[in-house]
Amino acid sequence: MKNSTKILILTIIALVAVSCATQQKLKDLREGNVGNVQLTLGNEVSNLPEMKVQQITRDTLKIKDEDGSEIMIMKAIKDEESGEMVAADVLEAATVTARFRNVAERQGKVDLSFLVTVPRHMMDSKWQLRFYPDMYILGDSTRLDPVIITGALYRKSQLRGYQQYERFLSKIISDTTVFVNLDALEIFLKRNIPEVYAFKSDSTFVSDEQFYSVYGVSEQDAVDHYTNKYAKRMNDRRKERKNAMYRKYVKAPIVTEGLRLDTIIVNPNGDFVYNYVQTINTRPKLRKVDIVLSGDIYEQDVRLYEVPRVEPLTFYISSISAFTDNTERYLTKVIERRASANTECRIAFELGKADIKLELADNLHEIQKIKTTLASLLNNETFDLDSIVVSATASPEGSVQTNHKLSQRRSESVSRYFDSFMKEYKDSIIIEGGVSMDLDGTSMEYTTKVQDIKFTPRSIPENWDDLYTMVQYSSDLTEEGIESFNKIFEEHKDLDKRERTLAQQPYYKYMRDSLYPRLRTVKFNFFLHRKGMVKDTVHTTVIDSTYMRGVQALRDMDYKTAVTLLGPYRDYNAAVAFMGVDRNMNALDILEKVEKTGPVNYLLAVLYSRTGDPVKAVECYMRACKEDPTYIHRGNLDPEISVLIKTYGLNQQPEDDLDLYY
Repeated sequence: MKNSTKILILTIIALVAVSCATQQKLKDLREGNVGNVQLTLGNEVSNLPEMKVQQITRDTLKIKDEDGSEIMIMKAIKDEESGEMVAADVLEAATVTARFRNVAERQGKVDLSFLVTVPRHMMDSKWQLRFYPDMYILGDSTRLDPVIITGALYRKSQLRGYQQYERFLSKIISDTTVFVNLDALEIFLKRNIPEVYAFKSDSTFVSDEQFYSVYGVSEQDAVDHYTNKYAKRMNDRRKERKNAMYRKYVKAPIVTEGLRLDTIIVNPNGDFVYNYVQTINTRPKLRKVDIVLSGDIYEQDVRLYEVPRVEPLTFYISSISAFTDNTERYLTKVIERRASANTECRIAFELGKADIKLELADNLHEIQKIKTTLASLLNNETFDLDSIVVSATASPEGSVQTNHKLSQRRSESVSRYFDSFMKEYKDSIIIEGGVSMDLDGTSMEYTTKVQDIKFTPRSIPENWDDLYTMVQYSSDLTEEGIESFNKIFEEHKDLDKRERTLAQQPYYKYMRDSLYPRLRTVKFNFFLHRKGMVKDTVHTTVIDSTYMRGVQALRDMDYKTAVTLLGPYRDYNAAVAFMGVDRNMNALDILEKVEKTGPVNYLLAVLYSRTGDPVKAVECYMRACKEDPTYIHRGNLDPEISVLIKTYGLNQQPEDDLDLYY
């Protein structure tokens, strides 16, 4: 008894001590006596392929200037006494305290990497720490997946809540037959209504009506009578309280979705370090991204402490698309004075006749189609209509001589018909145009002028070319039939003999009924000239729309589309597009051949850095800086250049002394 009492007292003392320590820890956090969570940048690691840098003493590099003279580049600092630049070794700090970083956009994506460091004294086994990174892009904010740190006792309490809830669920009975006193019901039936009791050993289905006719009550009434209503009512209440009991026992549900589990490190001093990596898609005008961290400390479902918002981290995004040359590109276009267009219609004629009958077949629709085309050409603002050639064709049945005369008569008939239409149409245009009168009112003239249009009839006796094409693509002819037709077509150059030979074939009826009618067409060739144009040809320039779509895709960082559109041009913008998809050798091949401007030299520096040639990379970078000093700062944005700056201590001199130090 004494030992049990002693153990109980020690347990109570231990719990009180833990509680006191927790309360003191919370008090220190509230009063700001201890450090808070930190949002920092980790040690920067280049995401580029490892560079083959030939390092000399103290990161020294020998390069050649534009005039061929050799220059020694070394990491150096200014001596305080002499004022001279001297070589120095720099020790990298273990902790990065900078609040910004330059990150590279590649193929339309950017990786944002930062550390969430939680001090040891901020954590407690009874607490759950919840940290919420918020990302700010172009005025919009997005909450990223939270980082959750759960203490051992907190998780134990969570699991205990789930266990209690499971015990509650286990008391809910799903099989309601357990509430029925089957033994009592069976005894009652056996003693009083043996007819019903006999159903026990009878496998025959018994309906409610049968049960009622024998027993006098329904089956449900009998079951309800022998049901433990109190126990059933209690079970129903448990079902109704499921949600309420879940909230009672599971105060802090275990969340498994939407959490980040990248890299977790515990420092020797016990601090919790989480390496958070977020990949985002870039968008036009995106230059920077801010990350802000906030959080809460919970004990069960009670928020004990609101973690103050941490000073933001800023990621400056360097995009190859920033080097896009937006200059418009033009094409030389040759404009011809004369132009032509054509269309055809299927005007049906009676056998051996050339008169146009609107009620025959689909003539009304086909003729209206041509009238609409003629009207649109007469009202065209760009072209004047000069003449129209009407060509009528006939199908092969009958002799060539007969078909020639027939098709000629048909083309003449169509020409006369539409010539009449054109005269009526011109009259209507003139009337609608109005008149002008002299001051004395004695004379007038029509103000609308419509040119005269000449119709020229032509004859195409038999349309064998179209027939050949139709046969090749006919789904109703067998392969043997098509081969037979092709053989006859090639062997018989005499068209009448060819037709007679085909008429003996089994597939001829199909061709005559289905294909021949489609050969009786009337084709219209329209000959036009550009209004107000005297010369036969004019050379002009127009914007190259394909190229400019590629430039827009490049600006939008849609590099795959940009490469497709710009690649064939093999120019500066094509090289930028190739760099966007890491086709570095293609880009290098282009840029090495173009004029070496500041942007070209800078991009060459990036490419040489990517391909492991630091000497040429530094040479091109320094030339770019001489051409345009803004590249001194731009170099820190691109990891390919920033690694050179750090390795060789570039850009340490004042900007106005570039020539002196370069």
